[in-house]
Amino acid sequence: MTNGTPDLTGISLLVVDHDVSFAESLRLSLEKFGAGVFTASDQRDAAAILSHGNIHVITASLVMADEGLIGMVRDYKTAHPGTLFYLLTEEDYDLVESSEESVRFIVDDYLRKPVDAGRFAGMIGTDLGRPRTGSTSLAVIEPVVARVKPYFIFRSPAMRRALANISEMAVSNQTVLISGETGTGKELVARAVHVLSPRSQGPFVPINCGAIPESLIEGELFGHEKGAFTGAYATRKGKFETADNGTLFLDEIGDMPLGLQVRLLRALEEKKVYRIGSERPVPVNVRVIGATAVELEKAVRDGLFREDLYYRLNVLRLNLPPLRERVEDIPLLALHFLERAFAEMGRKPPYPALSPETIHLLQIFPWRGNVRELRNIMTRIATLLPSDTRKIFPFHVLPHLEDTGEIRRPSLHTQTDSDIVVPVGTSLDKVEEMVIRETLNKTRGNRTRAAEMLGISVRTLRRKLNKTST
Repeated sequence: MTNGTPDLTGISLLVVDHDVSFAESLRLSLEKFGAGVFTASDQRDAAAILSHGNIHVITASLVMADEGLIGMVRDYKTAHPGTLFYLLTEEDYDLVESSEESVRFIVDDYLRKPVDAGRFAGMIGTDLGRPRTGSTSLAVIEPVVARVKPYFIFRSPAMRRALANISEMAVSNQTVLISGETGTGKELVARAVHVLSPRSQGPFVPINCGAIPESLIEGELFGHEKGAFTGAYATRKGKFETADNGTLFLDEIGDMPLGLQVRLLRALEEKKVYRIGSERPVPVNVRVIGATAVELEKAVRDGLFREDLYYRLNVLRLNLPPLRERVEDIPLLALHFLERAFAEMGRKPPYPALSPETIHLLQIFPWRGNVRELRNIMTRIATLLPSDTRKIFPFHVLPHLEDTGEIRRPSLHTQTDSDIVVPVGTSLDKVEEMVIRETLNKTRGNRTRAAEMLGISVRTLRRKLNKTST
């Protein structure tokens, strides 16, 4: 996510919400970022404000978004192009009615209450073309990013640290061990090392040690002579010989059988291989890169991986962070995969954009399958997206995500802008009302949890609510 403080100086907003306390709290929070904020509790007040002022942003509660309000906003946006319109909802995003054409073509994004005012201000600034102060432009490409850009798209500090020495590693002839969770892009890193190395004109030969049956992997790696076993009708080169003068990538090397690990160690030490059925050594000039999703150190302790082979492979080490630790890269990757899928489908640009709230949801999703899962999800969305879609909202994405419990039921403590600003001179009764309403917003209307947070009984909370409504 973009760093820095949003600057909304000179921007006018209209908040339309029947919950006066919520609207007032949002007004006070947004004014801290320099915005001028008007509030309206019904359509008539909103129309009066729109008729007198130049409003840049309109935000309204979804429950108030009837045909009258939508028509008013549509007319205003027609007369004032560039005006932003956001709908606020207390429902899960995938429960939002997305089929209403009158809404789909004028709304810029959906936000779920309670609203994080800081993030909302940043969203407005982005949509209006105002980057946050102190932010780093996506156009600024560090040298390491430029070197591996054909293989990687990233701007996160975690990935910059992981790949900081990739060029130096590539030009050496030492073995490299790449570790990281499944789907983090270990093969892409291996290909980048190969392309940046003096062996780039030679072959890059990958083999997945965990995908080949134990009875066949020896022949795949070292080849066999004609007649070495039943069915060996001709001499066949193994991957080591195929990768001569190039790079051999051993993916999931932790799954290699112990017996075969001895032969691999011998090949690395002697730079020679022996085909099955032959005692004649075949010299090979191969740079080996291994990759593993398991902790090889633990495998060594458990007797599942040879210690001498581990140290022979672990000369140079690259550890790739999971996608959840490089959230700054998620928007870039999501957009890349989305546009690539649209292009492969033959769809003509301009392509639908990801709304800021959609990007936020992608960034807080756990992505246990890492980059591979993100790529598959974006491809699925592009394939199933209605052809007339102009912008991709959260309700387009959520049905394709698994394990969305954390997104549907966010923690009460995840909000980064939960303070209530109380102007000097506000009556104590009004302060109490604002605190109660804001707490109920945080608990999404759950009075029991709100009472617990306020340190009072549910009965007392109910009495105070009845008092404020009279």
